[in-house]
Amino acid sequence: MKINRRQFLKALPAAALALTACGSGQREAPATTDALVLDHAYPLDYARQFTADVYTDGSVLLTIAESGDKFLVRPEGAAELSVLPEGTVELRQPLENIYLVSSSMMDYFIHLDALDSIALSGTRADGWYLDEAKAAMEAGEITYAGKYSAPDYECILAAHCSLAIENTMIYHTPEVKEQLEHFGVPVLVERSSYESGPLARMEWIKFIGLLLGRAEEAERVFSEKIARIEPVLQQEPTGKTVAFFSVTGNNLITVRKGGDYVAQMIGMAGGSYVFADLTDNGNSLSTMNLPQETFYAQARDADVLIYNSTIEGVVDTREQLVKKCAMLADFKAVQSGDCWCTSKSFFQQSMALPDLIVDMNRVFTEGDPAPEELTLLQKIS
Repeated sequence: MKINRRQFLKALPAAALALTACGSGQREAPATTDALVLDHAYPLDYARQFTADVYTDGSVLLTIAESGDKFLVRPEGAAELSVLPEGTVELRQPLENIYLVSSSMMDYFIHLDALDSIALSGTRADGWYLDEAKAAMEAGEITYAGKYSAPDYECILAAHCSLAIENTMIYHTPEVKEQLEHFGVPVLVERSSYESGPLARMEWIKFIGLLLGRAEEAERVFSEKIARIEPVLQQEPTGKTVAFFSVTGNNLITVRKGGDYVAQMIGMAGGSYVFADLTDNGNSLSTMNLPQETFYAQARDADVLIYNSTIEGVVDTREQLVKKCAMLADFKAVQSGDCWCTSKSFFQQSMALPDLIVDMNRVFTEGDPAPEELTLLQKIS
């Protein structure tokens, strides 16, 4: 007899679900230990939205800022704890069959060659702009298990999911988080998007490295990315003024706030963001919608326009740009041809931020770099 999802879930008692999530089979009782001995606090250069404490047996306590959620990551073969610290979730390596809902985390897994630890995705194959993730889903190596607000519980439990990684959108549907945890699936809510700067966001690769037992690899990748932009950071400002924006369907202009990480990258690349004084308007969003008249007044004389393609799609020509917003025809950068567009994959490529900084620096210093010299920017012809 075919049963629906609700009947399926009700039919599974909590004990059986816990057994399903952990796997079955007989094994010897492991050794136990009463206490963990702190070795050191894991050093972080930029990130402030998590901390990590490393213990002598290789365990790592990851603490998420704001929520205070704590995850004790235990190495394979480590002795069982007789008492788990209150409010702490224990995770055992190797972490397998992860349900990855936070799309910004995928690039970290790719850079750590750890796609095989992900079994389930909260994004469909056609929603990925990362070639490796898209290919893994098309090959059936990663299965779509529903978006954050409507997960496929049957699929998640059948996959013996060891961890769900969400972003803060999950707090809009708290019942989903509670349901996953009730079924024995730990839920980790990451906060990389709340980091104040681009390098802090990138440093979350170390979080994933610690989670998976690949900390050394994460440190190496991070160091290589930082080294890529060091020559740019040593240059003097170019003096070029820059507007980074997109046009919404209802004719508003979306821009980044002055303290946003994209605005910081423009400064790191040697530019001057024209909305640097745009401050918080009472919410935690990194963007603001401006009336066209306000945008016109502040951005008309900008030396460079960079169009954000991730919201309304790629713009190839200035004619297409002006069709989106007629007043742009008067803009200095449109008339001079100094208009650029980000790639569609930009906001999923969490480890590509140095590439965008280098791209922008080339635009600011060279004027019209060859297409093959650019990674994340393309000329609006």
